[in-house]
Amino acid sequence: MAQIGQILVDVPTMQTNDPYSYAIPAELEHQVQVGMRVVVPFGRGHRLVSGVVVGLSDVTNFDGQLKPIETVLDLAPVLNSELRQLADWLATTTYAFRITCIQTMLPNLLKTQPKRQVQPTETLTPAEMATYFPEGAPRDFDTSKLDATTLAGLLKLQRAGKVEVVYDVKNKAAAKTTTGVTPALTPAKLREIAATVSKRAPKQALLLTYLAQMTGDSAQAQTVVAKRAGVTPAVIATAADKGWLKKSTLEVYRDPFHQPVKPSQPLELNAEQRTAVTAITQAIDAQHAQNFLVEGVTGSGKTEVYLQSIAQALQQGRTALMLVPEIALTPQMVNRVKARFGQRVAVLHSGLSKGEQYDEWRRIDRGEATVVVGARSAVFAPVENLGIIIMDEEHESSYKQDENPRYHARDVALWRGKYHHCPVVLGSATPSLETRARAAKGLYTRLVLSKRAKAQPMPTVHVVDMREQLKQQGDSDFSEPLMTAIKERLKRHEQVVLMLNRRGYSSFVMCRDCGFVLKCPNCDISLTLHMDSHSMKCHYCGHEEPIPHVCPNCHSRKIRYYGTGTQKVQQALEKLLPTAKILRMDVDSTRRKGAHERILRQFGQHRADILLGTQMIAKGLDFPNVTLVGVLNADTALGLPDFRASERTFQLLTQVSGRAGRATKPGEVFIQTFNPDHYAIQLAQHQDYERFFVTEMHIRHQGNYPPYYFAVQLTASHEEEAVAAKAMYQIVAALKQGLSPAAIILGPTPKAIARVKRKYYYQVVVKYKQEPQLRPVLEQIRQAAQIPARHGLSVTIDSEPMNFM
Repeated sequence: MAQIGQILVDVPTMQTNDPYSYAIPAELEHQVQVGMRVVVPFGRGHRLVSGVVVGLSDVTNFDGQLKPIETVLDLAPVLNSELRQLADWLATTTYAFRITCIQTMLPNLLKTQPKRQVQPTETLTPAEMATYFPEGAPRDFDTSKLDATTLAGLLKLQRAGKVEVVYDVKNKAAAKTTTGVTPALTPAKLREIAATVSKRAPKQALLLTYLAQMTGDSAQAQTVVAKRAGVTPAVIATAADKGWLKKSTLEVYRDPFHQPVKPSQPLELNAEQRTAVTAITQAIDAQHAQNFLVEGVTGSGKTEVYLQSIAQALQQGRTALMLVPEIALTPQMVNRVKARFGQRVAVLHSGLSKGEQYDEWRRIDRGEATVVVGARSAVFAPVENLGIIIMDEEHESSYKQDENPRYHARDVALWRGKYHHCPVVLGSATPSLETRARAAKGLYTRLVLSKRAKAQPMPTVHVVDMREQLKQQGDSDFSEPLMTAIKERLKRHEQVVLMLNRRGYSSFVMCRDCGFVLKCPNCDISLTLHMDSHSMKCHYCGHEEPIPHVCPNCHSRKIRYYGTGTQKVQQALEKLLPTAKILRMDVDSTRRKGAHERILRQFGQHRADILLGTQMIAKGLDFPNVTLVGVLNADTALGLPDFRASERTFQLLTQVSGRAGRATKPGEVFIQTFNPDHYAIQLAQHQDYERFFVTEMHIRHQGNYPPYYFAVQLTASHEEEAVAAKAMYQIVAALKQGLSPAAIILGPTPKAIARVKRKYYYQVVVKYKQEPQLRPVLEQIRQAAQIPARHGLSVTIDSEPMNFM
């Protein structure tokens, strides 16, 4: 009986979670494996599409003639059993299609069609070498040009570990391969030839002597041989022609760690840290899927708790996965983990080149890296035998993906913890209300670190009422107390961190005669002035246009800049403090690869006095010489129409305050605000998380918001507002018909920013406690949305949204 493959196909216009049956050609039988990517003919036009093998069988329900698989894209599966199960769970919980979830898990390089080569390993026999590599070099793995017999043979060799596929990518950070050199003769024969070489060719003699000293059969890079032997590539080429050496292709590992890291030793723990490590390591030893919340004030030594817990997992021969919320935090955390665990560490985040990401992914897949550190998508790293999963700064909203599949990394981490029977550690100074509420219910074990690790005092926090400052000194970004404190730190050669949660030069441009505000033509939002590029930019769609000097509406020249941004603050600081060295860290200044790391390294080496940035500088950074933190406008998030506005403000202020006074020098914080009496600002001043938790939970309870209720947000968008609105009303009708009266349906309403990228957005929010019919109703809505999607109507479902804006 012929073998049949169950294939999930990738057809964007009509997705399905049901696999299609395809015949496996005789020559590929028992070579195709579950988890491989394949190319199959699809539809009446027999167009070729990619897919993933999710099952193999000998029978099918299909009574017609099965189409055969066209070819395979991989010689080995790219998804293991765990990740296939995870994709199924993810599809169910995020209302996404299985194929979308699978693609989310793969590194970028496997989602494209880069050039691929098959190269032999050292175990290949001479006969196999002659058959499959007649030219003696790696061959292109282009399945459209390989005959079925050769492809089947290569599949068998791959399963035996005799060949491997390497991926090449354009614009990569470094060459993927390099030329290798191996001696072709015995050391005695090479020395014999060296003695007879003409005196007019001293370089050849040097090379022969070096080749005679090379040990074993392993190749060395040609560049290394040339340098050590003191010869040029031309001399090596001549030696190859004379049969003294053999050239081969060597793979070059693209190392994302561009700076050497000094090894570190475990630190002495205080009593609270010891209690935390003991509890976590007991769960590791017992292989128990226990979930922990490490609630530690800023500077309480959470990282050391993580590192010593990881060490315990590694000691047992298991692996570790550690998540950090964004690229800005990755360099410092990666360096600490790398300093402790060396070459066993792999790093995964979007700041790496595609080639670096792929190399790291493959090191993990092969089991060469046993500790993985990375941002959100690293939660899908193909790590086997996990002993611990750690999620630092677990409250961060960047752990939630805002496009399909709309997963939260915390949920994926908890799923993987159960799968591997290992503890999951969620760490934060300001846990999300959902996590803290679960700890209060006993679903998570709460471990509290109430003091700073080295017993330093918490920084003194001052709240500056900007309403009073406005009366005294007019419109300024800096209050008098903050500016005095900055000057004092500069005199003492200490460092300052200033946070303003708005990039650009100015919030908007307005005509003082007619009140006209320059808006984005594609979005319902004003354009932001950027002085470095002398342009107006939209922070939603990227639209850019020149700065107007005349009002487009009334042609007045009284056009002025309002609001403030990081660029404008930097210019003001440079005027006020001409001797101070200032570094700016925001999305604009960190676009280039490695920019985060470079800025933080410069600041860490005290090559700047002031680090000015957006919220990316608020978390996780540890600089011993920072004794002053200034928050220029604490109200940025408070005014947003979002139920999490107060929580985000409290978290941000507490986190950024924690950057001050982390070593021996005492720290001080100034929070500038127009709302000094707001409970989020008052409680952040006293770093009182527990009181904030109780206050905010009371407000959430009154408003029927998470964590007391679950929530789902449905959004419809289209270039015509009427089409989006009509779709949303139809969706609301379906929800009301399918759900119980206990479900709270809010909407439909236009979104807070009603138009983005030329599309109008309407939304509805469903709040519920138990709705058994919710999933089938939402599945029905998702399936029905596929046909209108071809005509530009997009419907999205977001389970547990991070905001309702």
